Amino acid sequence: MDTADTTALTGLREALSDRVVTRADAGWDSARQAFNLAVDQQPVAVAFPGDEADVVAAVAFAGDHGLRVAPQCTGHNAGPLGRLDDTVLLRTDAMQGVDIDAQARRARVRAGATWGDVVPEASGLGLAALHGSTPDVGVVGYCLGGGVGWYARKWGLGTNSVTAVELVTADGRLLRADPDHEADLFWAVRGGGGSFGAVTALEFALYPVDEVYAGALFFPWERAAQVLHTWHELLPSLPDEMTSCGRILQFPALPEVPDALRGRPFVIVEAVFVGDEVDGASLLRPLRDLGPELDAFAMAPPAGITQLHMDPPHPVPADSAHQLLDDLPATAIDEFVAVTGPGSGSPLVSAELRHTGGALARPESHHGALSTLPGSLSMFAVGMPADAVTGAAISTQLARVTEALAPYEVGHALNFVEAPFPTAEGYPPETFRRLQAVKAAYDPTDLFRANHPVPPAGAALK
Repeated sequence: MDTADTTALTGLREALSDRVVTRADAGWDSARQAFNLAVDQQPVAVAFPGDEADVVAAVAFAGDHGLRVAPQCTGHNAGPLGRLDDTVLLRTDAMQGVDIDAQARRARVRAGATWGDVVPEASGLGLAALHGSTPDVGVVGYCLGGGVGWYARKWGLGTNSVTAVELVTADGRLLRADPDHEADLFWAVRGGGGSFGAVTALEFALYPVDEVYAGALFFPWERAAQVLHTWHELLPSLPDEMTSCGRILQFPALPEVPDALRGRPFVIVEAVFVGDEVDGASLLRPLRDLGPELDAFAMAPPAGITQLHMDPPHPVPADSAHQLLDDLPATAIDEFVAVTGPGSGSPLVSAELRHTGGALARPESHHGALSTLPGSLSMFAVGMPADAVTGAAISTQLARVTEALAPYEVGHALNFVEAPFPTAEGYPPETFRRLQAVKAAYDPTDLFRANHPVPPAGAALK
């Protein structure tokens, strides 16, 4: 289809009550915007379904007109989608709704829900969801790709707490996949990504949590080596109930940043402990004994930790890098600080090492396609390119960081990979072959486009 031929989209407009935007419409730039402003999405059209029938109609239209479908909610991790000139972008923002069964400890959310819609409601009932580091992320995309959050060492990947998925498949069927129905599809969507259909709703388990001990310790970044060595030496002794992160954060000079932090670089240790203050404080004592400039730890309900990681609340341009790492020697901490900390000239806003292991390393028979993550640490580094010059500097620095840690790299968690990447490298070979077989069974023509695509068995990526 010629992307300029809006006449051919009349049927889609009629089916979705005119909730379709094309490049000829005034709202085009807003409709196609990804969360990462450095990503320029240029689909054939953007459709905003209001319910399951709209999703079925959009999928049928795309199939009938030789187009593909890319479901999307908030637009996080849109970079790997690549060119969309043969694709209808299916923005599920309007499909809102969160229902929580407190007695069963289970939530059902529609495709447009974000963690900001779920966590406060669950928290008020004394329950916690396995959410990520920011409330702005869509629940569906997070769960389909894996989901590593503040409870990860205690309860594992968010995707493996999913108990049912409702989705529209390439042949226009609205299916429910759970342990007793469409079992292969249920396995695949839990960690295999968005290649298998357009998800309309998810159900997932919640966990009994009234409060956690959580917060951050801020130190001058000149002490980065001392603080990160101390944190790193603590890790083997920490229980699964604690998930922590050591990071170097250079706060931008933006008005929304608090005065005490604006424009300043810090080394920070963030942590969430599923337990009480006495035990949590004891675990962190070696760090607190270093004398932080700011100590923000306290007991908090689950809703109180959604912005602990201080991610941007609004779309920004970004360039990032990620690695899963094996146990690091002390010299690797020095190498990390050398390329991200004082004297490095780093233009990166943030460079972090997150403690993994625990439940993330223990496979279970009921798990989906992504059961565990290798290694004991996850590295994520990011910069905010304002122009071509800063973009080039950020790209160069990201390469230095990944090169410094390359000897310890053991894999990637695809939810953190925000550029085109060989999807097969995110899974063991036998797992990826099974994912391809499920794709061939449910979407043999590769109608659905995912950010980390799984091609049908016997087919190459489009």
